[in-house]
Amino acid sequence: MVVLTPTRPEGAEPEDFHLSRRGLAAAVLAGYALAARSAQAQPVVTDAAGLVTEMVQVETPDRAIPAFVARPAARGRFPVVVVIPEVFGLHEYIRDICRRLAKLGYVAISPDLFIRQGDPSTVTDFAAVRKIVGEVSEAQVMSDVASALTFVKAQKYADPAKIAITGFCWGGAIVWLASARFKDIKAGAAWYGRLSAPKPGEFLGEPNRTWPLQVVGRLGPPVIGLYAGKDGGIPVSDVEAMRAALTAAGRTSSQIVLYPDSQHGFHADYRASYDATAATDAWNRMLTHFAANGVKPKAYRAS
Repeated sequence: MVVLTPTRPEGAEPEDFHLSRRGLAAAVLAGYALAARSAQAQPVVTDAAGLVTEMVQVETPDRAIPAFVARPAARGRFPVVVVIPEVFGLHEYIRDICRRLAKLGYVAISPDLFIRQGDPSTVTDFAAVRKIVGEVSEAQVMSDVASALTFVKAQKYADPAKIAITGFCWGGAIVWLASARFKDIKAGAAWYGRLSAPKPGEFLGEPNRTWPLQVVGRLGPPVIGLYAGKDGGIPVSDVEAMRAALTAAGRTSSQIVLYPDSQHGFHADYRASYDATAATDAWNRMLTHFAANGVKPKAYRAS
């Protein structure tokens, strides 16, 4: 049995979970992150019928990096969603999110932002996950996101004028930073991404890293932040501080939604923290937010 309560913004602490051999084998076969799969969870599985799904190579300044793309198997140009993963990288949950978006009429692309340092989805020790993620610099991530944007805009199946970004946990923080940097992005959805800097000595607590509360004044596209009231690493005070900062900076088209009874990772359907009600509501809010800002498929219908 796997017992998991990942209530922290960058994953979990060792005491948060235990993997048995049986749980480890199940995670390996399913393609989910080994350090986070819960035996009690029943992940959403989206088939690829009617889609094109493929691994592509995205050229960056120093090397090519892999990225997963899911898109409708049809002619025409489709709006784009860049999907930024959690600390566990490009595992099955993230690929399934891409397929879900593609089923709705989006091109979804998720670059492997950890490829130079390792594959955090294949290790069971969260200390090893932290080592991989901690070695990835902010400059590298922003460069790779820029390269992914360049790649997808050049594809005949993508509409370069309709690009959104979403991300989960570690990726949620990246959504805020990317939305303050890249003009191609028209809307963002940040799922429980850390908002303020960790304390020195904590995971990702290096002083040279930027955090969302520091870039509010530079935000371009509107961002919807989707947060949990019982998050063990993102206090509600930080969420309220972000909400106040958005108002003070005049970023009134951005918004924060707080699910008071949910835990960190409430959308992660392969974890015990999954909250189906909150996840569904937040997903629909994300789609509505994208559509309101011009990033919507032709067949979009507000729920």
